[in-house]
Amino acid sequence: MRKLVLLAINAKYVHSALAVWILSDAVKRYASISHEVEVIEATIHQSDDEIARIIAAHKPDVVGISTYIWNGGKLQGLLTLLREHLPDAVFILGGPEASFNSDFWLESGADYVVHGEGEQKLPALLDQLATGKTQELLPKKTSQFVDPYSDQYISTLKGKLAYLETSRGCPFKCAFCLSGEDEVRFFPIEMAKQQLLRLSKTGVKTIKLVDRTFNCNPKRAYELLGYVISLDTNCCFHFEIAADLLNDETIALLETAQPGRIQFEAGLQSYHEPTLKAILRKTDLEKAEKNINAILKFGNIHVHVDLIAGLPYETLEIFKTSFNKAYNIGAHNLQLGFLKLLHGSVLRNEANERGIIYNETPPYEIISSPWLSQKDLAELKQTENALRQTYNKGRFLSTLNHVLSVLHLDPYDLFSMIGKAVANHGMPLEAYAEELYTCLCKIIEPDEILGYMICDWLGMVRGKNMPGFMRKPDTKRKAVIPIVEKILNRKICREEIAFLPSGKIIYVDVEDRDIVTGLYKVYNLDQ
Repeated sequence: MRKLVLLAINAKYVHSALAVWILSDAVKRYASISHEVEVIEATIHQSDDEIARIIAAHKPDVVGISTYIWNGGKLQGLLTLLREHLPDAVFILGGPEASFNSDFWLESGADYVVHGEGEQKLPALLDQLATGKTQELLPKKTSQFVDPYSDQYISTLKGKLAYLETSRGCPFKCAFCLSGEDEVRFFPIEMAKQQLLRLSKTGVKTIKLVDRTFNCNPKRAYELLGYVISLDTNCCFHFEIAADLLNDETIALLETAQPGRIQFEAGLQSYHEPTLKAILRKTDLEKAEKNINAILKFGNIHVHVDLIAGLPYETLEIFKTSFNKAYNIGAHNLQLGFLKLLHGSVLRNEANERGIIYNETPPYEIISSPWLSQKDLAELKQTENALRQTYNKGRFLSTLNHVLSVLHLDPYDLFSMIGKAVANHGMPLEAYAEELYTCLCKIIEPDEILGYMICDWLGMVRGKNMPGFMRKPDTKRKAVIPIVEKILNRKICREEIAFLPSGKIIYVDVEDRDIVTGLYKVYNLDQ
């Protein structure tokens, strides 16, 4: 018997790691001899020394590390420290960051790199290390299935995000992605249902399916979505979908979903046809928009749409068009990502030919290209910051809508202006609000913009005092509180009432929260 520690280094504490738990179960099922397995989950925010000491305390014979772009930059230093603590241990790396850059990691301290799927390969390698017997070349894919959702895994969730895989591979071959390397394989649908049910009973708030294009098989997607809708749970289930592949039957089903039960992330990436062709992306954008709009009208499903900045042939001006079109769909979240040149991806292999310059260290983000200069990308970063701190967090939505409608601005221009004026680096929300107000006062009459921001503040926070610039002297508060309490039929606190520059009085019902948008209902008090 050998002792194996499987290490996952997550990007955030709220994340959980699926791969190491899959491998843990695979070793127990498929290894020819018994191995003791421990799973350790750390985060990139822990020091290398702390992680090394935690691993060393288990005195493993073998350490397996799951590698991704978010932890790749941390692993070299960590491997060096682990070698010092565990000079006789064997170090095995797996995951996409190591799989497609194996020579580098073997030179950086790894003893072995497992390329691709590890359910059969890792147990066989462990057997070989324990017995010294050479194994035959293993098949690339496994036809057997494991169950990572052990009692031990469930006990580690404690409010974290839970992840679930019901298929592998992707039918599309996007040039920036690695998922299309393998054809799609679907796990048994009854197994998927059992795992959905079990996770829904753990108390986690969100279950994210890692299927790269969940609805590439419409009939199967319909059945699983129907099952999720039928569950007796308060969980939210997050799916990555191709919006243009949704059929009328599935859209009709989605209208029956409980508010907040389902969340969709729909990748658009770009509206520029030469760009889509260059990245081998096949999307019927007109149909995707039509389907997203239909879902948004239901008001029961939270929808994200994605764009990627830095793709071939998309200049800053062309990207602005993509941004404006995507924003005007009206999804709850517009995720603006930046091209990353992943090891093994088509675009990384073509980067020199295309003149794309990127960072050589993880996450390999674009620095410049023939279509976007470093200055352009800096502007896009500022714009993304403004978008993330306002619209994507459900902050100051009516304020933004008012500015856009009154001044007839393009959405990109507004967020670019905010991004340049308000450089948020972890500042408190109150300070950010005041800087946003100062920025918008340059283009809108101050009292007009203040009124909208006050309404937004009440609707987006609960029980939190307004910033000083929003508070005005009022003598009516004591008289107004009993009126509002009678309307709401309960006691309220002072933060639930506000006075606008126009003289109007508004109040918020903090017991009436939209589960999809996360916002509270704000009312005008008729005087």
